[in-house]
Amino acid sequence: MARRLESDKLLFVSVVVLVLFGTLMVFSASAVMASQLYGNSYYFLFRQLAWVGAGLVLMVGMMNLDYRRLASPRLIFPALGLQLVFLVAVLFRSPSHHAHRWFHIWAAGFQPSELSKIVLVIFLAYFLDLRKGAVNDWKHTLVPIGLVAGSSVALILKEPDFGTALAIGVVFAAMLFAAGLHWGYFAAGAAALAPLVGLLILLTPYRTKRLEAFLDPWKDPLGKGFQIIQSYIAVGTGGIDGLGLMEGKQKLFFLPEPHTDFIFAVIGEELGFIGALFVLALFGVILWRGLRAAAVCPNELGRLLAIGLTVLVVGQALVNISVVLGLLPTKGIALPLVSYGGSSLLANLAAVGILLNISQHAS
Repeated sequence: MARRLESDKLLFVSVVVLVLFGTLMVFSASAVMASQLYGNSYYFLFRQLAWVGAGLVLMVGMMNLDYRRLASPRLIFPALGLQLVFLVAVLFRSPSHHAHRWFHIWAAGFQPSELSKIVLVIFLAYFLDLRKGAVNDWKHTLVPIGLVAGSSVALILKEPDFGTALAIGVVFAAMLFAAGLHWGYFAAGAAALAPLVGLLILLTPYRTKRLEAFLDPWKDPLGKGFQIIQSYIAVGTGGIDGLGLMEGKQKLFFLPEPHTDFIFAVIGEELGFIGALFVLALFGVILWRGLRAAAVCPNELGRLLAIGLTVLVVGQALVNISVVLGLLPTKGIALPLVSYGGSSLLANLAAVGILLNISQHAS
């Protein structure tokens, strides 16, 4: 008799709890701002609830789609072409926050780079599985990967979106490491990319300011250091158990982007160390169960796909939290599954849905 397929219930519950908790915190962080800007305290909450509903449906759909069907050239290569078309087209849209990252369709926004993350992870898992045992063949393995990933990352940098480009690079490095790439290639890649990253920072004024603010935010507390200092104040004020839900003060037009990039600071202020630890614990469960699914997956495709998707979700979370705590320079990376935003939520729930399907087939 065939084994009955069952998804990882702990992973499923952890993600749903994180999403619902995030929706609550989006309302707490945005209610006053929404009332001032739109005359409706529930403006961001209602929009987030719509995305949550769509995202959970997408997650369940991906959970019930055999992940091996994603590794089809008839699906992968059109998807790669489509995401490139979107990445090029978005550059011709009107800028928002001095960047060309979004398509605005009626009241909704779509960020093509979120689609690119998922498509590129699926492509790399498929291609490395195809080239199993030959990952160190630079001519037939690494060059094609570099061309495909490099074209997408270059367009993302053009938007500009340094944080997303960096996230894709980290995910690819993790998947290549898991596939057995020799350490010498990592050393050569790091040596080649380090000067390029340095130039991207030094030749772009706003990135230079972010780096300076990271090194010494108190040098310009009302200018480039303002954002991180307000985050310090929010997290530090929260103490052990916080000021209470909806009682935070820094979200009242002090902390920039309190419902998106800096929502973890609001969590720290209102729910304290306990609330922050709760969020970290849920991401810890996602990391554990994602890597477990990879470890017990019966084939290379599923193993690499699980590793890539787990690193994608949890890696972005660690970067966001590190920025809020002043451990990394400021980057425009939201807290996955928690921050306000439709594109990010849909992409991350799709990633979790694929992970859940991989867990069904685990031995």
